[in-house]
Amino acid sequence: MVWTGTWVAERLGVELIGDEELPALLGLALRRNPKRAHLLVSSVLGKHVPQRPSVVYGSGLDLGRRVRALLGDEEAARSVVLGYAETATALGHAVADGLGLAPYLHSTRRPVAGVARAGGFEESHSHATSHLLLPEDPKLLAGDGPLVLVDDEFSTGNTVLNTVRVLHERYPRDRYVVVALVDMRSAADLGRLDAFAAEIGARVDLISGAAGTVRLPEGVLEKGQALVAEHETAYEPTDATREPGAAPVRVALGWPAGIPDGGRHGFTPEHRATLEAALPAMADRLAEALRDLPAAKEPSTAAPATGAPATQGPADPAPAPPAGPRVLVLGFEELMYAPLRLGTALEDAGHDVRYSTTTRSPVLAVDDPGYAIRTRLVFPAHDDPADGPGDRYAYNVAGAGFDAAVVVIDSTADTPALHAPDGLLAQLAAHIPRVVLAVVPSYAPSTPYTPQDSDSEAPERSSMLPEPLRGPAFSSYAPEEVGWLLQDLSDVELEAPTEEREEAIQSGGAHYAESLPVEYQPSAHYQELFHSALESSAARIARAVGTVTETVLAERPGRGPVLVSLARAGTPVGVLMRRWAAARHGLDLPHYAVSIVRGRGIDANALRWLAAHHDPADVVFVDGWTGKGAITRELADAIKAFEAAEGVTGFDPEIAVLADPGSCVRTYGTREDFLIPSACLNSTVSGLISRTVLRADLVGPDDFHGAKFYRELAGADVSNDFLDAVAARFDEVTGTVDTDVKELLSTDRTPTWEGWAAVERISEEYGIHDVNLVKPGVGETTRVLLRRVPWKILAKRGADADLAHVRLLAEQRGVPVEEVDELPYSCVGLIHPRFTRGATGADGKAVVSQ
Repeated sequence: MVWTGTWVAERLGVELIGDEELPALLGLALRRNPKRAHLLVSSVLGKHVPQRPSVVYGSGLDLGRRVRALLGDEEAARSVVLGYAETATALGHAVADGLGLAPYLHSTRRPVAGVARAGGFEESHSHATSHLLLPEDPKLLAGDGPLVLVDDEFSTGNTVLNTVRVLHERYPRDRYVVVALVDMRSAADLGRLDAFAAEIGARVDLISGAAGTVRLPEGVLEKGQALVAEHETAYEPTDATREPGAAPVRVALGWPAGIPDGGRHGFTPEHRATLEAALPAMADRLAEALRDLPAAKEPSTAAPATGAPATQGPADPAPAPPAGPRVLVLGFEELMYAPLRLGTALEDAGHDVRYSTTTRSPVLAVDDPGYAIRTRLVFPAHDDPADGPGDRYAYNVAGAGFDAAVVVIDSTADTPALHAPDGLLAQLAAHIPRVVLAVVPSYAPSTPYTPQDSDSEAPERSSMLPEPLRGPAFSSYAPEEVGWLLQDLSDVELEAPTEEREEAIQSGGAHYAESLPVEYQPSAHYQELFHSALESSAARIARAVGTVTETVLAERPGRGPVLVSLARAGTPVGVLMRRWAAARHGLDLPHYAVSIVRGRGIDANALRWLAAHHDPADVVFVDGWTGKGAITRELADAIKAFEAAEGVTGFDPEIAVLADPGSCVRTYGTREDFLIPSACLNSTVSGLISRTVLRADLVGPDDFHGAKFYRELAGADVSNDFLDAVAARFDEVTGTVDTDVKELLSTDRTPTWEGWAAVERISEEYGIHDVNLVKPGVGETTRVLLRRVPWKILAKRGADADLAHVRLLAEQRGVPVEEVDELPYSCVGLIHPRFTRGATGADGKAVVSQ
């Protein structure tokens, strides 16, 4: 049998080094990635490569039994198993089944209304969004028994260390067990787990199915890029030459009532027993829909080798498949366990079954027996994902000789997009004679968690919170301009050198909100550029301020909005909106600034204070601009979680922004990406306030998030200069604003998330594979240059008028600026994707990535 890594290995000189079973477990593929030429593709995970369900399930069961033997029954009964979305949700569940005595939970990228978050964490270098933990019972993670963390591949260890650090801070325990199908750490990473265990004072064990590493020759990146460029359009099965397939057949599974569809909200041993009892009957219903199919035909052109179980070496013969039609059970992204168990039940009943799932991850397809990804089907997302629309993929399905496909999805994903002419079902029907659709009910906890006596708790807790901080004691803004729902950390040493801070953030060692960058004070030339930009753009900004303010007022007739800006970029905009409402309508709008932190949510204590002092329905959240929309989604998720946990309702998660170049919100002043001078500087244009801080040793459960007041920078402060220059232009733009608002209110302002799609494309194209390191728009690019370790700047050809300050900052920091076409933003800043302090030279400037 040809190893499915041969094609890549022969062309790139890549070697798989380690246990002899590695070639049976892993193949190789390529993706468009200038930082890493190869991609490891598991043949036993059931994600990219269709495999017998018994092999996929058995791999996880075996690992779970090894964990039970390691812990002993007493400790195993006290443990909790945590799997990673999306790839390891079924693997983790199978490990929990093998362990037998423990409940299971997997992280998710799907927010669920009414379910409070018990935590969350970032996945380093991921193209997708942050992980959420949404157990139905919040006590699930609160015990002190062992926590078993399951992922498909243990490579650098960053994701696991990040998870353990976040959870250990909130739910400390003495023991962790890390489980993976393969341990592929390099020699440099081998000691990190032990060092981390010593740091937190806990035992951390590692169990894997096999271990090894990948040896890469010199020049592998250039060769990989050339191969991708040569082959990315060379083979892709098209539907144009095929007749449309038959309409899918829908089967009522009879899924047992009250049983979760997976581990998103927790799955107990009692759930497992009920599901096991129901599986044979559900398999019978599926088998009925598969009757009268002809016997299996030979795969046409692109059937991957999927017969060898995990315990066999590459040369061992695979068991002969059962006679009869060849059936694919296809799961859906995070929904992996339910279709896997349906697949095992069909296999137990004597059917010839393979199992895989759809995925978010784009991979190059090459039709060669020695390559792991032979074919690719592309279709639009069909579950209204929280991070916006985008393509999804099914690999090694077309041309694999399947006579039928059983598509298993949850009810949330059973949408018109699934059934559309370009949807998943139509794509499958063009390649497979019969398509069966089985919908598992999306589990919604029947009694969402609410704290005891929540109706009385919120006012009591909010009354204990201090009154907002105001200038001049905190910030250089006038006291009536804004009240800061923050605590003053001015006397705490929080700043860290940019390079050290970036390294800690990207390694998973720290969250960005746990420290502050050193406040960069631009040169005299740059300061002059700020004043010049302010003079030339003040009227344009005034027009956007007027438009967004008038839109907010028009949508709330007869009510006085309470402006709540997201500190700190939103605060100058909130002040200007307040000034416009006063100048144009004589309104004295309350204005507060609150903290929101990506991956951690909005300050819940600030929301409690607002709910105790104002009607939540009057609150309008304000920000400066949208980039890719991460904060837009963060706020929506946080409000849902807060309302579910507190019993306080009425907050509208919609954000009003000055500029919305990413098309992420409905309420905006403009959707043009232009220079907003308040983005040009740090605290000296934001009332001398730092960005917000959230660190457990400084911010307790009943405290506001923190920030610093840089009083010592008063000589460089231009915060009020900025406000006054814009407000001075209000009168001259009122007529234009009225026209703009009338037009806006009569048009469809539904967000298209165009910017998010561009960010995902750029993340993949430039080999970053972490959307958090792609910062789109003039404002975000400026922040990258002022606060982070920039790698390169992408500038839209012809956008020079708004980019003079960006080019100057890039020149000062030695960062290359690359001219590009077809960019929805004026520019995009890329943070160094594999940062260590070696990514900058001795002078602090960026160096060319090799």
